[in-house]
Amino acid sequence: MVSNNVSRGNEAPHGHERLELRVDGVAMVRLLGTQDRLLKVIESQFPSVSVGVRGNEMTLEGDGEQVRAAARLVDELITMARSDRELGEREVTESAKMLRDDPRSSPAELLSQAILTSRGKSIRPKTLGQKSYVDAIDENTIVFGIGPAGTGKTYLAMAKAVQSLQRKEVTRIILTRPAVEAGERLGYLPGSLTDKIDPYLRPLYDALNEMMDPEIVPKLLAAGTIEVAPLAYMRGRTLNEAFVVLDEAQNTTPEQMKMFLTRLGHGSKMVVTGDVTQVDLPAGASGLQLVTHVLDDIDEIHFARLTSDDVVRHNLVGRIVDAYTKYDAEKQAARYEREATADRNRGPRS
Repeated sequence: MVSNNVSRGNEAPHGHERLELRVDGVAMVRLLGTQDRLLKVIESQFPSVSVGVRGNEMTLEGDGEQVRAAARLVDELITMARSDRELGEREVTESAKMLRDDPRSSPAELLSQAILTSRGKSIRPKTLGQKSYVDAIDENTIVFGIGPAGTGKTYLAMAKAVQSLQRKEVTRIILTRPAVEAGERLGYLPGSLTDKIDPYLRPLYDALNEMMDPEIVPKLLAAGTIEVAPLAYMRGRTLNEAFVVLDEAQNTTPEQMKMFLTRLGHGSKMVVTGDVTQVDLPAGASGLQLVTHVLDDIDEIHFARLTSDDVVRHNLVGRIVDAYTKYDAEKQAARYEREATADRNRGPRS
């Protein structure tokens, strides 16, 4: 791992500590990142610690407790780097958060368990929330992945589906979405029914081609081993020995959600993903919003709630999500206040 040389001079103030860490060249390059970008992220996690690098040596100096915490983080990041794990800002910040929450945890172990490896790229959870979500899929029959855009809820569900097929835990994968989008109706789109539906399902095809050999995917689709279809095509079926993923579930009606969930057959697993803040239905309640109240206490059904902390796209996406969440909360509070004021002004009914 990392060799630590600790020096504490008599002139150092009380509680001050200096650690010198020796890191091999390849691991050091990965740890620092392009233009020392990751080094700056490490520094941002420990404001009271100064970090210096010279050759293969890294020096941490500052408050003793914080210096030791920073060294623990560096140790975990080097373990990831040595296992050929690509390091980015997300890995640094999430590892630091995990160590703050539980200093005995090992981010390198928890976040390095790949679901799939395709064309040299490993698909794995990148946050503790994502790890809990993936574990829930293993442990339950039906899992709801609810969270904002960019949290990996659909991508990880599809990765688990492909993994289950490769392990022969299921005989087929079924991926489905409701064909509803803001401002569009199928009847106004050109082409056949297949042509009209295809744009709604394209993100699922794209993800499949990333996770599997693109030459194999068409053959599996033709054989029915993988099926990508709009939600309406699920009616009247019983889905046995299948891994079924329903994406964009916030755009299902309560009736559609009930229809979908009751398709569950023997040996099957379902994952339902959606963002309850992005409902595109023209009117009425979302099936995803309702189901969180109806099925919350049933065994083998799990609700995994991802947040802006689990966003793995550009860091700005998480801040955008938080800003909209705050705006929506303020708007809802203002509406409740207006309604309460109106009730008070009306006075008691005679």
